[in-house]
Amino acid sequence: MLERALRATFGAATWRRLLFVVTSVLLAVPGFAYAIVVLVFALDSLTLIGLPLVTAGLRGARGWGRLHRALAARLLDERVPEPPPLPGTTGWWEWVRVRLTDAGAWRTLAYLVIKLPLGLAELYLVLAVWVSGVFYLLYPLWWWLLPDTGDSRGTFAAIGGFSFDTWPRVLLLGLGAAAAVTAAPWLTRGVVWVEARLARSLLGPTRTSRLRQGRAAAVDQSAARLRRIERDLHDGAQAQLVALAMQLGLAKEELRDGEVAAALALLDTAHARAKQAIVDLRDLARGIHPPVLDAGLEAALQTLCARAVIPVDVLVELPERPSPAVEAIAYFTAAELLANAGKHSGARRVTVVVTPAGPGWLRLTVTDDGRGGARPHPDGTGGLAGLGERIETVGGSLTHASPPAGPTVVTVELPMRA
Repeated sequence: MLERALRATFGAATWRRLLFVVTSVLLAVPGFAYAIVVLVFALDSLTLIGLPLVTAGLRGARGWGRLHRALAARLLDERVPEPPPLPGTTGWWEWVRVRLTDAGAWRTLAYLVIKLPLGLAELYLVLAVWVSGVFYLLYPLWWWLLPDTGDSRGTFAAIGGFSFDTWPRVLLLGLGAAAAVTAAPWLTRGVVWVEARLARSLLGPTRTSRLRQGRAAAVDQSAARLRRIERDLHDGAQAQLVALAMQLGLAKEELRDGEVAAALALLDTAHARAKQAIVDLRDLARGIHPPVLDAGLEAALQTLCARAVIPVDVLVELPERPSPAVEAIAYFTAAELLANAGKHSGARRVTVVVTPAGPGWLRLTVTDDGRGGARPHPDGTGGLAGLGERIETVGGSLTHASPPAGPTVVTVELPMRA
């Protein structure tokens, strides 16, 4: 328990966060200058010179957003989705118009303007706590090494006119410094949380574009699902039923010829095929809509978690029942996350919690005590990416945190109605 607490406080993730605070400010300086220049060009965009310059500047803003998203992904494991690509154009004026109305580029410029002053304030706060905490934590050693001549020991450390010139006072200062050093990683985590929210708000796709992409993905998924159902029906239940009809036809011919034993054998085979066709149809129907959802999300999750390979604690507290589409998404999301935990996490226990997340929203949180280190595939494929696409079809969102020592926490927010 102590080892896990130390890893969570002073593990590699803490140093990556601290490196992000420093590096992002260094990157923010030229980014701020770039944004100011582009905005100056924007004020002069009515001229023949200013218009091409601001257009080129907006095009380059996407590159700055890409750099900041890559830094957040590399050091914070925070993968901010890229804004949707610009549509194709025909003609010079259309090319200019599309780039001048590029919401992603303008939002990136806003991020670059905000990032520098915010980053400098965060850097000062974080470094002040880290440096002063480490310095005063070692102060008892400095105090002991200093020669006891006059008031040199007392003036070496004085806070608010209070001198730490006696051994008890020195120990008191050391204890305060130890508390500051312990709090510094959590302060850094809070600062990084603000940075991640700012990046997601300004460097990612807008809610409108996410909904548009989500609906397009939903159309593609629906078409793929229909093709899969058609294939499963054709290769499964339909094939079984065709064979069943043939077996019954042969049995009928055998009965006409008086071959009762042969007819009974054929009927046994037909009976087995009929049962298999029922199983295939039942499995296919369960994949489309689990019947257990008819009793509500809580009962469905209880049943799902009871069948999990890892012990699962379930808590569902919702003031009202979500719409059927949202219930289905929440159910399949929990099923996928439980399957991932069972296959990859090495967890001994999982917790599934569904609670309100503000008016008209619910929050599904799945936490496991496994080894952590779960990351989405860099190419945007894999289970988490697929879940994110399904969740975005109703305007929801998915976030996850999985430090190397665990725990892994996946949080999904969904509207109650979709």
